[in-house]
Amino acid sequence: MSRAWLVAGCWWLAVGALHGQDARQIVAESQTRGQSKSQQYDGTLEVIGSTNKISLKRWVYQRIGSYGASKSILRFTAPAEVKGVALLIVNHTDRASDQWMWTPALERDRRIALQDRSTRFFGTDFSFEDLEERDVNQFDYKLEGEDTFDGQPCWKIESKPRQGKSSQYTSSLLLIRKDNYVVVEISNYAKDKLVRRIHYSDVQKQDDIWVARTTEVSDPNKGSRTVLKLEKLQFNVPLKEESFTLEALRRE
Repeated sequence: MSRAWLVAGCWWLAVGALHGQDARQIVAESQTRGQSKSQQYDGTLEVIGSTNKISLKRWVYQRIGSYGASKSILRFTAPAEVKGVALLIVNHTDRASDQWMWTPALERDRRIALQDRSTRFFGTDFSFEDLEERDVNQFDYKLEGEDTFDGQPCWKIESKPRQGKSSQYTSSLLLIRKDNYVVVEISNYAKDKLVRRIHYSDVQKQDDIWVARTTEVSDPNKGSRTVLKLEKLQFNVPLKEESFTLEALRRE
């Protein structure tokens, strides 16, 4: 979504309602409508376990560059035990992103290997892969019909990674609103098994970009979920390329 897959809030915004448009056109237009030169927000996360125990986390997020080829850093600011932990994501239009995580307690960074992208990111229900941007050209799409979600007419689109695209998901089902082209739900499957669902809500328009300010990620197998709320959201703010390097990642 112009955003890091979840984190930016709406990497899957879709295209206009002209008869004859196919699924690929819808997703391509969705990415165009969500583009911004940069983005930043403060994120509040409620991590709700299978026993309904709630833990609170906060992070700050910044992103720069064109969709699918952008760079982003998210850094935890609370609670104290995770403060300073940060993730640098360098997205690519033709392959999986490069990712590095900085852990201040260990005073070292480590590259996130492709085989580890399906693991949960630091106690949340987001996997590392969920935090990257997915360029339209890395996937094949099929229009599966229409549906209504939260009272809004939607397109149903199946997405499958192309050969050579590394992904933990064999397919995803996207629900995309027809009125403002915002993705409201993504159901991710490993073969025929649902492994993660992402629901977007509290959709608002800011700086001519429709964005979901609340993202809920659920893991049906663990019975847990994480609710991310965006605060102090800004688009097209002045950010510097040098803020998105390994050297910058190591700075608290």
